[in-house]
Amino acid sequence: MRLRALLDTDVLGLRLLGGEDELDRSVRGVMTTDLRDPSRYLSGGELVLTGLAWRRDADDSEPFVRILVQAGVAALAAGEAELGDVPEDLVLACARHRLPLFAVHESVAFATITEHVVRQVSSERAGDLAAVVDRHRRMMTSGPAGGGPDVVLDLLGTDLDLRAWVLSPTGRLIAGSKEAGPDLPAETCAKLAAEHLSATRTGRRGPHRILLGGATYSLFPIRSSGRTPQAARDVRETVLSDWLLAVEADAGDWPEERMDLLQGVTQLIAVERDRRDAARTVRRRLAQEVLELVQTGAAPAEIAARLRVAAPVLLPGLGTAPHWQVVVARVEWDGEQVEGGPVAQSLLEEVLVDPQATGPEPSDRIAVAHTGDEAIALVPLPAVSTEHDGSETGLLADALLKAVREPLSAGLDGDGRLTLGVSAAVHSAEGLRGALEEARHARRVAAARPGRVCAAGHQELASHVLLLPFVPDDVRRAFTARLLDPLTDYDRRHRAELIPTLEAFLDCDGSWTRCATRLHLHVNTLRYRVGRIEQLTGRDLSRLEDKLDFFLALRMS
Repeated sequence: MRLRALLDTDVLGLRLLGGEDELDRSVRGVMTTDLRDPSRYLSGGELVLTGLAWRRDADDSEPFVRILVQAGVAALAAGEAELGDVPEDLVLACARHRLPLFAVHESVAFATITEHVVRQVSSERAGDLAAVVDRHRRMMTSGPAGGGPDVVLDLLGTDLDLRAWVLSPTGRLIAGSKEAGPDLPAETCAKLAAEHLSATRTGRRGPHRILLGGATYSLFPIRSSGRTPQAARDVRETVLSDWLLAVEADAGDWPEERMDLLQGVTQLIAVERDRRDAARTVRRRLAQEVLELVQTGAAPAEIAARLRVAAPVLLPGLGTAPHWQVVVARVEWDGEQVEGGPVAQSLLEEVLVDPQATGPEPSDRIAVAHTGDEAIALVPLPAVSTEHDGSETGLLADALLKAVREPLSAGLDGDGRLTLGVSAAVHSAEGLRGALEEARHARRVAAARPGRVCAAGHQELASHVLLLPFVPDDVRRAFTARLLDPLTDYDRRHRAELIPTLEAFLDCDGSWTRCATRLHLHVNTLRYRVGRIEQLTGRDLSRLEDKLDFFLALRMS
């Protein structure tokens, strides 16, 4: 469609502020943003909608407009709801760069303009795609008429013969077209999500293409449709929460018309994403209220009353009060400060969904709050079974991360960490405070381990590893240096393998025969090496205290 057509549509409430000579430009899409630099999300030809939250003073307009022009956008539309009239410095900057500028009346929602542009562009580029908008309207309604993103994917299959799926950032399958056939294997989903996250973190412009199992997939990011705040300062604040559209095709040789169509489809699917996020508001509020009561030491009866409110929302139809587990997560980034709490909250909501579950609905039974850089999940368990050894089962820390480790590691991309701790199940409100502290202790244990994605559970808190995270770094270094540096130096000079020998000796509980067999050594050779260890360190490996010191030093090194 042409820019001129936008002015002829009264319902859009657009007023031209500059660029009258450029109104024959084609509009190929629409994007809502308040980022100071949205270039990574622009592919050219868009009508850019902005609420001007990026503007702090008059000097900000020139660089913002320059970025848009370099990205090849068709025009800029600025909302009047935030600042009233569009600032004169923005009008002048657009005039200098010959960028058409519209003012959007405060009574008009950006979503109205988005839907209009998507409808017009889609109908012009592919005749039957007017049906997308009709199905999009159904998708926004409640009850059996709504179909979620599946109806949009079905249209891609029937009209364009494209197999397509919507995936979460962790690789969970959210939706797939009927023509797509059997669901993608979990391993394929994880690899596609990992490629998408890795490409996004490195700033590559989508769609991203990947060859996997003999098939080529094109990956399109699905971002907010405009009703969710878009003032993220850094890609790291959204990369671990954005959905993606995976299409089994090579988009590298597609004509512009088909690329525009797919961009429009991602915008329609984003509406479903916004609806799901809005539905989470109630559950997040419940979790926040319970968390505040627990942390302020409220009476158990008051906490129990709030839990009785939460239980029907999270587990409708449950006849008895559930057990509860607490999960604590933290996302931390190196260098520049990035707010971690909302990122961890969104990510924890996704991680706690059964990876074998499809669709957005399973996450409706998870309540996650965040405080500071920490996210805290209140997870209801309808029943907690007991193993033969008397231990209770429920969420297990390692199992939570097993299916999502690969994509999340790609999204963290060398400068971020996710650490997660899981409490034991508790049966009443009285146990929640202890469960929260237990989950936090477990997360600290996970944080002391190497790796970008780490978890620890309550089962590990009875072990010595609970103590290690709380040892100051300088004490650790001094302790391990005093015991292990003499052996490391000797190994470096003589290739004597004293450190591996020490590790094997302790693993074999000091058994000479078993240790010699494991190392493929004669027992006399092993005795010589152990004797050298004792000589260099002044310790006696027949004494329990010295064995324990060596064991802890190896664990902390």
